[in-house]
This record gives sequence, C-alpha cells and structure tokens, in this order.
Amino acid sequence: MDFPKAHTLEELANLLGCAFRGEADHLSYGFNEIHRVRPGDIVFVDHAKYYQKAIESAATTILINQEVAVPPGKGLLISDDPFRDFNRLTQHFFPFQASAAQIAPDAEIGEGTIIQPGAFIGPGVKIGKNCVIHANVSIMQNCRIGDGVHIQANSVIGSNGFYYKKRAEGHDRLLSGGTVILEDEVEIGASCTIDRGVSAETRIGRGSKLDNHVHIGHDTIIGEKCLLAAQVGIAGCSRIGNEVVLWGQVGVGSDVNIGDKAVVLAQSGVPKDLEGGKTYFGYPAGDARKRHREIASLRLLPEIINRIELKE
Repeated sequence: MDFPKAHTLEELANLLGCAFRGEADHLSYGFNEIHRVRPGDIVFVDHAKYYQKAIESAATTILINQEVAVPPGKGLLISDDPFRDFNRLTQHFFPFQASAAQIAPDAEIGEGTIIQPGAFIGPGVKIGKNCVIHANVSIMQNCRIGDGVHIQANSVIGSNGFYYKKRAEGHDRLLSGGTVILEDEVEIGASCTIDRGVSAETRIGRGSKLDNHVHIGHDTIIGEKCLLAAQVGIAGCSRIGNEVVLWGQVGVGSDVNIGDKAVVLAQSGVPKDLEGGKTYFGYPAGDARKRHREIASLRLLPEIINRIELKE
C-alpha cells in the first residue's frame, strides 16, 4: 500500500519509537508483505530464517529485529517487535473507519447500479455502473467494484485476513490495511467471503464467477474468466491464472500458483503449484487420469491379497 506521501527513515523511526540505520533522509513510499514488495516499500521480518530473503528483496526499507549491515541503497528500522510495528504502520496510515450509515456518505456508486435493502457499503467504497448488490451484502471500506458486477445475498467483501502470530498470551492478528478489487463482470454467489489484502489487494479478475459459499484468502489474485464452484477455499497469497476451473470443495493452500486453464476436480487438495492446461484430482492433487488409475488399482488389492494367502 502506498503512503499518502513519502516519509523519511528518520520520520518513520520517530513514529515507531525505534532506531534506524542508513541515511536519515532515505525515503519510503509504502509498505508491503514480502510476496508483494516493490522498490520504495517497507517490509518486516522477525525471524532469522527470513533475514536474507527480506534484505535481498525489492523492498528498500527493512523493519527488522536484528542489527545487520545496511545494504547499499537501503535503510533499516531496528525494532524489538517488527510484527507489532508493522501493525502500527497499518493503524497509522490505513486505520479502520467506523461507519454510522448503512451506505457511507463518501461511497461512490455508478449509474444504473442497484443496491438492495439491507446491504452495507462502507467508507471509501467505489462501485461501478450497472451492478446488482443483493440484500445483506457487506462491502467493507475502500473496496473497489467494477462495472456489471453481481453480488448475491449475505456475501462479505473485504473482511480481515486470517493471519496471526502465536504469542505466549495467545494469537496476535496482523492487521489488514489492504483492499479487495472485483473487476468488471465478476459474479459472486451467496454467502461468499473475500478477505482484503494485508498490505495490498485481493483481486478477482474480469469475468470470473464464484458459486455460493466460496472463500478467498487475503492477497490472493484470481485471473480472468475463472469458475469456482461451491465451497472452494483458497488460502492467502495464492495466484490463480486465467480460465481456471476449481470444482466443488477444492482446497488451495497458501502461496500456491495454478497455471492458466487448469481444471481441479471436486474435493481435491492443492498444497503446491500446478501447471496450467491440465486436469487434476486427489490429495495432493495430481494428473486426474493417473489418480483415477491408482484408485482403480486399489480396488484390486483385496483380490490380490487373497490370491497370495491361498498360495501360501
């Protein structure tokens, strides 16, 4: 997410109450998680396993809990708790906005769009032309809805991401300061939930269609003209290509890539990347024809075992 204006390393250190290493006037233009960082961004890291990845990333300011050498052209913010201070950045620059109205006064709603009774439209929301937003839909703050989008009853667009850090006293949520973008001609079924990005956007591409009871995790990017059947669940930070089909109850793990025109058959689990243009089945999801042959072979096992026992 971009700051309203650039901030110096010294200004950010003063805001967070932490030390800094590097040039005091080194500028940061926004902040993001490691999988979405760009030059000019701040990224946080609080585990030695990921120090090098963060330092070598595109991010030019590192919020870190360890004294390390300052890389050329970068700055460091030295914090005793980077997770906490990343949340403080979100709270400061992109705070939750309470709403006193069912449709926020600053919401922008395009010509020809229908908002059914009971729908909630939060602060800063922008909805395009010729959309239909059905009863009891909630579109949370700063979400962006394109033209010709249909959202069926009881769906929630822009809920908090499911991202926690385990601490001795319990689980600490990483705050979600990002947004959701639904591109033109997207259709969202009833009772779907789409989490906002933590520090960027969750995006559903043009012409994609979601059935009822679909969940999309934070910062996931879904391509154009995809079909997601009922009870599909996609964890955070995944990337789904164009014209992908996920049939009912498919589960996709975090940070998984699925290539263009892949088809994943019902009740399959996807814990790792899948190549495009193929059909998959099972857990872990594999080539559907191979998986079906394996299942057919298993049916023969009792007969094979009986034959072996008779010979003995």
